Amino acid sequence: MTTTEPRVVKALAAKKPGLQVEPFEYQARPLGLEDVEIAISHCGICGSDLHTITSGWGGANYPVVPGHEIIGTITAAGEDVKHLKVGDRVGVGAQVFACLDKATCEECASGRDSYCSKSVFTYNKKYPDGQPSYGGYAEYVRVSGHYAFKIPEEIPSDVAAPLLCAGVTVYSPLKQYVKPGQRVGVVGIGGLGHLALQFIRALGAEPVAFSHSPNKEDQARVLGAVDFVNLGDAEAVAKARRSVHALIVTADAKGQPYDTYLSVIRIGGTLIMVGLPDDNITFRPFSLIPGAISIVGSLIGGIDDVKDMLKLAAEKNVRPIIQKLPMADANTGIQMVHEGRVRYRVVLEN
Repeated sequence: MTTTEPRVVKALAAKKPGLQVEPFEYQARPLGLEDVEIAISHCGICGSDLHTITSGWGGANYPVVPGHEIIGTITAAGEDVKHLKVGDRVGVGAQVFACLDKATCEECASGRDSYCSKSVFTYNKKYPDGQPSYGGYAEYVRVSGHYAFKIPEEIPSDVAAPLLCAGVTVYSPLKQYVKPGQRVGVVGIGGLGHLALQFIRALGAEPVAFSHSPNKEDQARVLGAVDFVNLGDAEAVAKARRSVHALIVTADAKGQPYDTYLSVIRIGGTLIMVGLPDDNITFRPFSLIPGAISIVGSLIGGIDDVKDMLKLAAEKNVRPIIQKLPMADANTGIQMVHEGRVRYRVVLEN
Protein backbone atom coordinates (compact mmCIF):
# COMPACT_ATOMS: atom_id res chain seq x y z
CA MET A 1 0.00 0.00 0.00
CA THR A 2 1.25 3.50 -0.75
CA THR A 3 1.46 6.09 1.99
CA THR A 4 -1.51 8.00 0.62
CA GLU A 5 -4.04 5.31 -0.32
CA PRO A 6 -7.39 6.30 1.24
CA ARG A 7 -9.42 4.17 3.60
CA VAL A 8 -12.95 4.86 4.83
CA VAL A 9 -13.19 3.33 8.29
CA LYS A 10 -16.44 2.09 9.76
CA ALA A 11 -16.51 2.75 13.48
CA LEU A 12 -18.66 3.49 16.52
CA ALA A 13 -18.50 7.00 17.95
CA ALA A 14 -19.96 9.10 20.73
CA LYS A 15 -21.32 12.24 19.11
CA LYS A 16 -22.38 14.01 22.31
CA PRO A 17 -21.85 13.59 26.07
CA GLY A 18 -23.40 10.37 27.32
CA LEU A 19 -23.00 6.61 27.44
CA GLN A 20 -23.90 5.85 23.85
CA VAL A 21 -21.93 5.22 20.69
CA GLU A 22 -23.41 4.98 17.21
CA PRO A 23 -22.25 4.09 13.70
CA PHE A 24 -19.75 6.55 12.28
CA GLU A 25 -17.49 6.59 9.23
CA TYR A 26 -14.33 8.60 8.79
CA GLN A 27 -11.54 9.03 6.27
CA ALA A 28 -8.38 7.49 7.70
CA ARG A 29 -5.36 9.73 7.79
CA PRO A 30 -2.73 8.97 5.12
CA LEU A 31 -0.46 6.09 6.05
CA GLY A 32 2.89 7.67 6.90
CA LEU A 33 6.33 6.21 6.35
CA GLU A 34 6.51 5.02 9.98
CA ASP A 35 2.84 4.04 10.29
CA VAL A 36 0.96 0.76 10.19
CA GLU A 37 -2.65 -0.04 9.40
CA ILE A 38 -4.32 -2.66 11.57
CA ALA A 39 -7.46 -4.71 10.94
CA ILE A 40 -8.97 -4.83 14.42
CA SER A 41 -10.07 -8.18 15.83
CA HIS A 42 -10.61 -7.17 19.47
CA CYS A 43 -10.86 -4.03 21.59
CA GLY A 44 -11.31 -3.80 25.34
CA ILE A 45 -13.66 -1.35 27.02
CA CYS A 46 -11.68 0.74 29.50
CA GLY A 47 -13.08 3.00 32.20
CA SER A 48 -11.27 5.81 30.40
CA ASP A 49 -13.63 5.32 27.48
CA LEU A 50 -16.60 6.17 29.70
CA HIS A 51 -14.90 9.12 31.37
CA THR A 52 -14.09 10.52 27.92
CA ILE A 53 -17.38 10.02 26.08
CA THR A 54 -19.30 11.55 29.01
CA SER A 55 -16.81 14.45 29.23
CA GLY A 56 -16.24 13.46 32.86
CA TRP A 57 -12.60 14.49 32.52
CA GLY A 58 -13.41 17.66 30.63
CA GLY A 59 -14.47 18.67 27.17
CA ALA A 60 -14.27 15.84 24.66
CA ASN A 61 -13.71 16.53 20.97
CA TYR A 62 -16.78 14.90 19.45
CA PRO A 63 -17.18 12.67 17.59
CA VAL A 64 -15.09 10.36 19.78
CA VAL A 65 -14.25 6.85 18.59
CA PRO A 66 -13.16 5.27 21.89
CA GLY A 67 -11.04 2.21 22.48
CA HIS A 68 -7.36 1.90 23.39
CA GLU A 69 -6.99 -1.80 24.12
CA ILE A 70 -6.65 -2.90 20.51
CA ILE A 71 -5.58 -6.21 19.01
CA GLY A 72 -5.44 -6.93 15.30
CA THR A 73 -3.41 -7.85 12.25
CA ILE A 74 -1.23 -5.50 10.24
CA THR A 75 -2.65 -4.96 6.75
CA ALA A 76 -0.23 -2.26 5.56
CA ALA A 77 3.06 -0.75 6.69
CA GLY A 78 4.97 2.39 5.77
CA GLU A 79 8.32 2.10 4.02
CA ASP A 80 10.33 2.93 7.14
CA VAL A 81 8.70 0.26 9.33
CA LYS A 82 11.32 -2.48 9.66
CA HIS A 83 10.35 -4.32 12.86
CA LEU A 84 6.83 -5.25 11.74
CA LYS A 85 5.32 -6.70 8.59
CA VAL A 86 1.93 -7.33 7.02
CA GLY A 87 0.27 -10.24 8.79
CA ASP A 88 1.83 -9.64 12.21
CA ARG A 89 -0.52 -9.80 15.20
CA VAL A 90 -0.08 -6.63 17.22
CA GLY A 91 -1.60 -4.61 20.02
CA VAL A 92 -2.09 -0.88 20.49
CA GLY A 93 -2.58 0.80 23.85
CA ALA A 94 -3.50 4.29 24.99
CA GLN A 95 -0.76 6.10 23.05
CA VAL A 96 -0.13 6.19 19.30
CA PHE A 97 2.55 8.86 18.85
CA ALA A 98 5.44 10.66 20.56
CA CYS A 99 8.29 12.70 19.13
CA LEU A 100 10.86 10.02 20.16
CA ASP A 101 13.59 12.61 19.61
CA LYS A 102 16.18 11.59 22.17
CA ALA A 103 18.37 14.57 21.35
CA THR A 104 15.82 17.21 22.35
CA CYS A 105 13.15 15.44 24.43
CA GLU A 106 14.19 14.50 27.95
CA GLU A 107 11.13 12.30 28.43
CA CYS A 108 11.68 10.26 25.28
CA ALA A 109 15.42 10.04 25.95
CA SER A 110 14.75 8.52 29.39
CA GLY A 111 12.19 5.98 28.22
CA ARG A 112 9.28 8.01 29.58
CA ASP A 113 7.73 8.70 26.19
CA SER A 114 4.21 8.51 27.64
CA TYR A 115 5.00 11.93 29.14
CA CYS A 116 6.31 13.45 25.89
CA SER A 117 4.88 16.94 25.35
CA LYS A 118 3.99 15.92 21.79
CA SER A 119 2.41 12.59 22.69
CA VAL A 120 -0.91 11.68 21.08
CA PHE A 121 -3.42 9.46 22.82
CA THR A 122 -5.21 6.82 20.79
CA TYR A 123 -8.44 8.81 20.69
CA ASN A 124 -9.78 12.29 21.47
CA LYS A 125 -6.48 13.96 20.51
CA LYS A 126 -4.87 15.38 17.37
CA TYR A 127 -1.71 14.45 15.55
CA PRO A 128 0.90 17.16 14.88
CA ASP A 129 -0.62 17.66 11.41
CA GLY A 130 -4.04 18.36 12.93
CA GLN A 131 -5.61 15.02 12.05
CA PRO A 132 -7.83 13.62 14.84
CA SER A 133 -6.96 10.34 16.53
CA TYR A 134 -9.67 7.70 16.53
CA GLY A 135 -9.68 4.52 18.59
CA GLY A 136 -10.48 0.85 18.42
CA TYR A 137 -14.27 0.63 18.31
CA ALA A 138 -13.79 0.21 14.60
CA GLU A 139 -12.75 -2.11 11.78
CA TYR A 140 -9.33 -0.52 11.21
CA VAL A 141 -6.91 1.89 12.84
CA ARG A 142 -3.71 3.59 11.64
CA VAL A 143 -0.99 4.40 14.15
CA SER A 144 2.74 4.95 14.43
CA GLY A 145 4.50 1.61 14.07
CA HIS A 146 6.46 2.44 17.24
CA TYR A 147 3.22 1.99 19.19
CA ALA A 148 2.14 -1.31 17.62
CA PHE A 149 3.48 -4.20 19.70
CA LYS A 150 3.86 -7.83 18.69
CA ILE A 151 1.73 -10.07 20.89
CA PRO A 152 3.48 -13.16 22.28
CA GLU A 153 2.16 -16.41 20.85
CA GLU A 154 1.25 -17.65 24.33
CA ILE A 155 -1.39 -14.93 24.83
CA PRO A 156 -4.72 -15.28 22.97
CA SER A 157 -5.99 -12.14 21.24
CA ASP A 158 -9.12 -11.68 23.36
CA VAL A 159 -7.29 -11.69 26.70
CA ALA A 160 -4.35 -9.75 25.26
CA ALA A 161 -6.50 -6.67 24.63
CA PRO A 162 -6.81 -5.41 28.25
CA LEU A 163 -3.08 -5.80 28.79
CA LEU A 164 -2.41 -2.92 26.37
CA CYS A 165 -3.91 -0.35 28.75
CA ALA A 166 -4.96 -1.89 32.06
CA GLY A 167 -1.94 -4.18 32.09
CA VAL A 168 0.76 -1.63 31.42
CA THR A 169 -0.97 1.01 33.59
CA VAL A 170 -0.41 -1.12 36.69
CA TYR A 171 2.81 -2.79 35.58
CA SER A 172 4.77 0.39 34.90
CA PRO A 173 4.68 1.85 38.45
CA LEU A 174 4.94 -1.58 40.07
CA LYS A 175 8.16 -2.20 38.14
CA GLN A 176 9.50 1.13 39.39
CA TYR A 177 8.43 1.12 43.04
CA VAL A 178 8.14 -2.54 44.11
CA LYS A 179 10.93 -4.86 45.22
CA PRO A 180 10.80 -8.66 45.54
CA GLY A 181 9.57 -9.82 48.94
CA GLN A 182 7.67 -6.64 49.77
CA ARG A 183 3.99 -6.58 50.70
CA VAL A 184 2.09 -4.47 48.17
CA GLY A 185 -1.54 -3.45 48.54
CA VAL A 186 -4.07 -3.06 45.75
CA VAL A 187 -7.16 -0.87 46.20
CA GLY A 188 -9.99 -1.81 43.89
CA ILE A 189 -10.21 -5.40 42.66
CA GLY A 190 -11.62 -4.57 39.26
CA GLY A 191 -10.36 -4.16 35.72
CA LEU A 192 -6.97 -2.79 36.80
CA GLY A 193 -6.76 -4.28 40.26
CA HIS A 194 -7.17 -7.91 39.28
CA LEU A 195 -4.19 -7.49 36.96
CA ALA A 196 -2.17 -5.62 39.60
CA LEU A 197 -2.49 -8.60 41.95
CA GLN A 198 -1.07 -10.88 39.26
CA PHE A 199 1.78 -8.56 38.29
CA ILE A 200 2.82 -8.05 41.92
CA ARG A 201 3.11 -11.81 42.28
CA ALA A 202 4.95 -12.05 38.95
CA LEU A 203 7.47 -9.46 40.21
CA GLY A 204 8.22 -11.57 43.28
CA ALA A 205 6.29 -9.50 45.82
CA GLU A 206 3.29 -10.33 48.04
CA PRO A 207 -0.05 -8.83 46.94
CA VAL A 208 -2.65 -7.73 49.49
CA ALA A 209 -6.16 -6.93 48.28
CA PHE A 210 -8.09 -3.96 49.71
CA SER A 211 -11.75 -3.73 48.75
CA HIS A 212 -15.18 -2.59 49.93
CA SER A 213 -16.61 -5.78 48.41
CA PRO A 214 -16.01 -8.76 50.72
CA ASN A 215 -17.48 -11.06 48.05
CA LYS A 216 -14.28 -10.49 46.04
CA GLU A 217 -12.03 -12.12 48.62
CA ASP A 218 -12.07 -15.63 47.18
CA GLN A 219 -11.31 -14.39 43.66
CA ALA A 220 -8.56 -12.08 44.96
CA ARG A 221 -6.86 -15.01 46.65
CA VAL A 222 -7.11 -17.10 43.49
CA LEU A 223 -5.38 -14.21 41.68
CA GLY A 224 -2.51 -14.32 44.17
CA ALA A 225 -3.48 -12.18 47.16
CA VAL A 226 -1.87 -13.38 50.39
CA ASP A 227 -4.31 -11.32 52.45
CA PHE A 228 -7.60 -9.45 52.02
CA VAL A 229 -8.66 -6.29 53.87
CA ASN A 230 -12.33 -5.32 53.88
CA LEU A 231 -12.28 -1.51 53.73
CA GLY A 232 -15.79 -1.46 55.18
CA ASP A 233 -14.60 -3.19 58.36
CA ALA A 234 -13.01 -0.66 60.74
CA GLU A 235 -11.36 -3.39 62.82
CA ALA A 236 -9.79 -5.00 59.75
CA VAL A 237 -8.49 -1.62 58.58
CA ALA A 238 -7.01 -0.89 62.01
CA LYS A 239 -5.19 -4.24 61.98
CA ALA A 240 -3.77 -3.40 58.56
CA ARG A 241 -2.09 -0.20 59.79
CA ARG A 242 1.46 0.19 58.43
CA SER A 243 1.26 -3.25 56.81
CA VAL A 244 2.27 -2.66 53.17
CA HIS A 245 5.36 -1.13 51.58
CA ALA A 246 3.35 0.34 48.72
CA LEU A 247 -0.33 0.74 47.91
CA ILE A 248 -1.55 1.09 44.33
CA VAL A 249 -4.96 2.73 44.02
CA THR A 250 -6.71 1.48 40.90
CA ALA A 251 -10.26 2.49 41.85
CA ASP A 252 -11.80 5.50 40.11
CA ALA A 253 -14.84 6.03 42.36
CA LYS A 254 -15.47 9.43 43.89
CA GLY A 255 -15.05 10.15 47.60
CA GLN A 256 -12.34 7.61 48.38
CA PRO A 257 -10.88 7.45 51.94
CA TYR A 258 -7.34 8.59 51.28
CA ASP A 259 -6.57 9.02 54.99
CA THR A 260 -7.33 5.32 55.39
CA TYR A 261 -5.10 4.45 52.45
CA LEU A 262 -2.20 6.41 53.90
CA SER A 263 -2.65 4.69 57.28
CA VAL A 264 -1.91 1.21 55.93
CA ILE A 265 1.40 2.17 54.26
CA ARG A 266 4.65 1.53 56.10
CA ILE A 267 7.04 4.30 57.09
CA GLY A 268 8.73 5.62 53.97
CA GLY A 269 6.33 3.77 51.69
CA THR A 270 4.57 4.85 48.54
CA LEU A 271 0.98 5.57 47.54
CA ILE A 272 0.67 4.98 43.79
CA MET A 273 -2.21 6.63 41.97
CA VAL A 274 -3.36 5.13 38.67
CA GLY A 275 -7.15 5.38 39.02
CA LEU A 276 -8.56 8.68 37.75
CA PRO A 277 -11.76 9.66 39.59
CA ASP A 278 -13.67 12.72 38.49
CA ASP A 279 -13.28 14.46 41.89
CA ASN A 280 -10.38 15.86 43.93
CA ILE A 281 -8.15 13.96 46.35
CA THR A 282 -8.52 15.08 49.97
CA PHE A 283 -6.55 13.93 53.01
CA ARG A 284 -5.17 15.33 56.28
CA PRO A 285 -1.50 16.33 56.09
CA PHE A 286 -1.03 14.51 59.41
CA SER A 287 -1.88 11.27 57.59
CA LEU A 288 1.04 11.86 55.23
CA ILE A 289 3.90 13.56 57.05
CA PRO A 290 4.53 11.31 60.12
CA GLY A 291 4.78 8.31 57.81
CA ALA A 292 7.22 9.97 55.38
CA ILE A 293 4.97 8.64 52.64
CA SER A 294 5.44 9.55 48.99
CA ILE A 295 2.44 10.00 46.73
CA VAL A 296 3.16 9.34 43.06
CA GLY A 297 1.12 9.23 39.90
CA SER A 298 1.74 7.09 36.85
CA LEU A 299 0.41 7.55 33.32
CA ILE A 300 0.10 4.36 31.25
CA GLY A 301 3.64 3.29 30.25
CA GLY A 302 6.28 3.91 27.61
CA ILE A 303 7.35 1.69 24.73
CA ASP A 304 9.84 -0.27 26.86
CA ASP A 305 7.23 -0.75 29.60
CA VAL A 306 4.74 -2.28 27.17
CA LYS A 307 7.34 -4.67 25.74
CA ASP A 308 8.51 -5.72 29.21
CA MET A 309 4.93 -6.13 30.42
CA LEU A 310 3.94 -8.39 27.52
CA LYS A 311 7.05 -10.53 28.02
CA LEU A 312 6.38 -10.94 31.75
CA ALA A 313 2.68 -11.65 31.17
CA ALA A 314 3.57 -14.39 28.73
CA GLU A 315 6.21 -15.93 31.01
CA LYS A 316 4.24 -15.74 34.29
CA ASN A 317 0.77 -16.44 32.88
CA VAL A 318 -0.72 -13.05 33.79
CA ARG A 319 -4.14 -13.08 32.15
CA PRO A 320 -7.12 -10.71 32.34
CA ILE A 321 -10.50 -12.21 33.21
CA ILE A 322 -12.84 -11.07 30.45
CA GLN A 323 -16.39 -11.08 29.16
CA LYS A 324 -16.70 -10.94 25.36
CA LEU A 325 -19.32 -9.14 23.29
CA PRO A 326 -19.68 -8.47 19.57
CA MET A 327 -18.43 -5.02 18.53
CA ALA A 328 -22.01 -4.17 17.53
CA ASP A 329 -23.02 -4.58 21.20
CA ALA A 330 -20.60 -1.93 22.44
CA ASN A 331 -23.38 0.02 24.16
CA THR A 332 -24.29 -3.06 26.20
CA GLY A 333 -20.67 -3.36 27.28
CA ILE A 334 -20.48 0.34 28.14
CA GLN A 335 -23.52 -0.03 30.41
CA MET A 336 -22.03 -3.10 32.06
CA VAL A 337 -18.87 -1.16 32.89
CA HIS A 338 -20.88 1.87 34.06
CA GLU A 339 -22.98 -0.27 36.40
CA GLY A 340 -20.03 -2.26 37.73
CA ARG A 341 -21.37 -5.57 36.41
CA VAL A 342 -18.13 -6.74 34.80
CA ARG A 343 -15.75 -9.43 36.05
CA TYR A 344 -13.36 -7.92 35.16
CA ARG A 345 -12.98 -6.53 31.64
CA VAL A 346 -15.29 -6.35 28.61
CA VAL A 347 -13.67 -7.14 25.28
CA LEU A 348 -15.41 -6.32 21.99
CA GLU A 349 -14.88 -8.67 19.08
CA ASN A 350 -15.16 -7.95 15.35
